[in-house]
Amino acid sequence: MADDFSWTCPYCRQIATIKSDNLSYDLHTFDHNNKLGCIGISSVVTVCPNSKCREFTITAALYNVDSRGGSWRPVGNPILRWQLKPQSSAKPFPDYIPAPILQDYQEACLICDLSPKASATLSRRCLQGIIRDFWRISKARLIDEIDELKGKVDSTTWKAIDAVRSIGNIGAHMEKDINLIVDVEPDEADLLLRLIEVLLEEWYIRRYEREEHMQKVIAAAEAKTTAKVDEKP
Repeated sequence: MADDFSWTCPYCRQIATIKSDNLSYDLHTFDHNNKLGCIGISSVVTVCPNSKCREFTITAALYNVDSRGGSWRPVGNPILRWQLKPQSSAKPFPDYIPAPILQDYQEACLICDLSPKASATLSRRCLQGIIRDFWRISKARLIDEIDELKGKVDSTTWKAIDAVRSIGNIGAHMEKDINLIVDVEPDEADLLLRLIEVLLEEWYIRRYEREEHMQKVIAAAEAKTTAKVDEKP
């Protein structure tokens, strides 16, 4: 395995440096005259170093392998890959975000590798749900809703949302039926999920934290006013 590396725990969201004592790797190779020749299944177990977490992740992947250099090693990109624990790459989000939005996001993450086109469809529906709930914009087509966002959000965020429409088949069909399933590449489905995460963090979480801070300021001012009144003879 590689040297120490930076890693974000999918459970506690803490950024940590993973070392050999937090990591377990194995590669099981086989042939037995199967149609792909000599292949191997790699498994990686990573344990969170955070003492308050200590959760672990398990991932596996199927590779072509070769033995040049004296030991078996994976070659090229994975033939298949599995996220075993947790079962998806979904980030934990607070429950003040509407449940239907979180459900679409979590399911899109869960099936991203299994069916990128179905994952992308759920992500597009999730994006539409966010725009309708957060911005109160509701149109017949998602593209019309995105167009109405222009001027309401910063230009970088708007361009990032708008750019999704130009990515392969996703871009072509975002302008049409939000529930239409089309052929999508895995990296395109993943791109949509990362966009959803950014919007949830920048819109819902930051708004909540801002309002929470403002309420604390208001409460502090009211407490001071009350104290002054009580101090009067």
